Amino acid sequence: MTQAGTFGQRVGRYLHLKDAPSAVITRSMRGIDLAAAETQNDNPVPGLSGSMADEAYIVSLKLHDYPDCELWKHGKCVTKADVRAGTTWLYDLRQDPRYVIDKPFHSIQFYLPRSALDRIAEEAGAPRVEDLACQFGTGHDDAVMRHVGAALLQGLRRPDEANQLFIDHLMLAFGAHIAQAYGGLQRVTNSARGGLAPWQVKRACERLDSDLGGELSLQQIAAEFGLSVGHFSRAFRSSTGLPPHQWLLRQRVKAAKQLMTVRELPLAEIAISAGFANQSHFTRVFTAAVGISPGVWRREKLGVSGGDA
Repeated sequence: MTQAGTFGQRVGRYLHLKDAPSAVITRSMRGIDLAAAETQNDNPVPGLSGSMADEAYIVSLKLHDYPDCELWKHGKCVTKADVRAGTTWLYDLRQDPRYVIDKPFHSIQFYLPRSALDRIAEEAGAPRVEDLACQFGTGHDDAVMRHVGAALLQGLRRPDEANQLFIDHLMLAFGAHIAQAYGGLQRVTNSARGGLAPWQVKRACERLDSDLGGELSLQQIAAEFGLSVGHFSRAFRSSTGLPPHQWLLRQRVKAAKQLMTVRELPLAEIAISAGFANQSHFTRVFTAAVGISPGVWRREKLGVSGGDA
């Protein structure tokens, strides 16, 4: 199987894009990659799309209407359909799906290997997912995928601000949702609902706190406890009340407050020291969490004057 690490290049060739779109990837399934990329072309050269035949699925969240779309399968035109913005389409790449590119398009393309479905079922203690319900030529009104897509767009458009824990969380949520909604995966109702042991909570929090930049993946942390990523994420949230990536953001805000308290550093320096990509990223996250900007917080709480916003 072609690795998902090349997904941006593959989907770029498939859609005849001049530049390969950047992709986000999670490697939190023990060697199986899930990937996603935003694809857009407002002035495409008309023609049939390329081939992406693979033991995998593409889940496509449409962000732009695409009326009268001519769809091909196994080298033949099989149907036409009106594609609506906000709908989710599933393509089995074993069928070599293609379409005629003759209008502007805009989508988020998610790559889901067949092997990922096996791993998701294994970690859930559920029967194997045989196939997804890919109704060729039919879109789905899927509110969960719209929410996942809206959150993921921030990571795709601001890759420096998207820590790996956030990407892992979103992509694993995507995989689990697709397996349940379109593959009939049974929901977990038993052992995976418990929390971590106190020593595990302490160790996990120490590991996250030592890497405010978010370079650690969920797989690396979960492996320290001999747990699957899914089990660790659920147990961590059960124990702390927050998923790992949100807990990390809270710690970044806490670290920034401490820095603003003990040292009169420029906010740009505080942002980097606390694990944010830049001052703009720091300001957005801090304001969302605290309700006021870092500059206002420092002036109100500490009486610091100056122009930092």
